[in-house]
Amino acid sequence: MAASRTMKAGEVRRAKVILRLAAGQSYRAIVKLEGCSQEFIARWKERFVKERLAGLYARHRGKIVSEEIIGLEARILKGTKQVPPDGATHWSTRKLAGFLGVSHSRVARVWARAGLQPHRLRRYMARTDPEFEEKAADVIGLYLKPPLKAAVFCVDEKSAIQALDPLDPVLPLSPGRAERHGFEYYRHGTLSLYAALDTRSGQVIGQTSARHTSAEFVAFLEDLIARQAPERGVHIICDNLSAHKTKSVCDFLARHPQVRIHYSPTYSSLLNQVEIWFSKIQRDLIARGIFTSLKDLDRKIMRYIRSYNRKAIPIKWSTKMLPTASNPLRNQVIHCTRLTDS
Repeated sequence: MAASRTMKAGEVRRAKVILRLAAGQSYRAIVKLEGCSQEFIARWKERFVKERLAGLYARHRGKIVSEEIIGLEARILKGTKQVPPDGATHWSTRKLAGFLGVSHSRVARVWARAGLQPHRLRRYMARTDPEFEEKAADVIGLYLKPPLKAAVFCVDEKSAIQALDPLDPVLPLSPGRAERHGFEYYRHGTLSLYAALDTRSGQVIGQTSARHTSAEFVAFLEDLIARQAPERGVHIICDNLSAHKTKSVCDFLARHPQVRIHYSPTYSSLLNQVEIWFSKIQRDLIARGIFTSLKDLDRKIMRYIRSYNRKAIPIKWSTKMLPTASNPLRNQVIHCTRLTDS
């Protein structure tokens, strides 16, 4: 206890006093060394003799909180939940303190004890799709048990990829300093990237386009189907974007009866595996890329796809619990991990 650097200072000093007494030092010497009184030494010596180590801990229960203080803290908690009268969206410690006529430090202490953080905001997504469980079970079923003689593709588009060209040179990273980009840039335009991820191999088929309408979506699907054997069934997983459900898409399905589109539930893009690949290309290429033109952006995207496909591995999905007929997905956790060479 005497050598501790984490215990309370009072407890450490009491332990030192007892050790000095055990070493035979006088009260006068201990008073000079520890900065305490002789009454202090006598009191804690007596408690230690009676209770040993348990006697070295303080017995002061702290100040009794008055009813006035309790009522004041209740006012602070009640006022925190109300809307500020000046039109602001939330309180700050000083704003609420000025409104209630108390100190801002008291407001901060009350908030800390109650776990209130008015400055923070968390968003949530409400499930509005009445067929959520059926659609999700359909999509996950294609991952866990795909058809033997059919291809399964996750298709989506990444729109408005900007071709940004910094006006200032990039300063490379060096020991103790991160890579630095200039604040100003020239924007050459935007491209949309259509991608189809083969769930069996993990490879990606990509195509860039100046727009992202239903016509471009159908044209990408036509190119995707042309790469497959005519008699092979194709299952396509995509989201509920309006461009994916137009009349031209229906006509495409009528022309290709071997193709079936599986729509993921509303607000559930996480069920589409190609979104995982989109996040990867965003981190690896787009976020810090330098593109001198739209052609340069297209060339670098396609080069990245070719390089990725040379080492592509499939994405493995697993669930902790198999779905039941009455309740396919409730109370289940879905895991998505990258397969390793092992």
